[in-house]
Amino acid sequence: MHIEVTSDVIARIEAAARAAHPRECCGILLGTGNRFTEARLAANVHPEPETHFEIDPQALIDAHRAARDGGPQVLGYYHSHPTGAAEPSTTDRAMASGDGRVWAIIGRDKLLFWQDTADGFRALSYLVEES
Repeated sequence: MHIEVTSDVIARIEAAARAAHPRECCGILLGTGNRFTEARLAANVHPEPETHFEIDPQALIDAHRAARDGGPQVLGYYHSHPTGAAEPSTTDRAMASGDGRVWAIIGRDKLLFWQDTADGFRALSYLVEES
């Protein structure tokens, strides 16, 4: 699977990771089809935000409700690994549902996109488009 991501999405994820450091940031990826046009920041409500993330459930409900009303679709999620690599951690793998959604993970030095498949995470190629 190949995805398209706007430069604004990349910039928002990078800014969220910087602002949250040394805690993990998290949020929701929105768009249509394979095109990601919005990264919506959400509160990390996990009790250990330095090493884990949990997207605020109300933010997820609101995003799905807006999608049903004609807004952009919930295509996936993003979070940071402030001191780790931009790849799914053991915890990420345990939390994954295999629902096909995309996870963007920003690590110490890069941002990568992964698809959460029934067989585990699969790295995705992506093209950045100017916003």
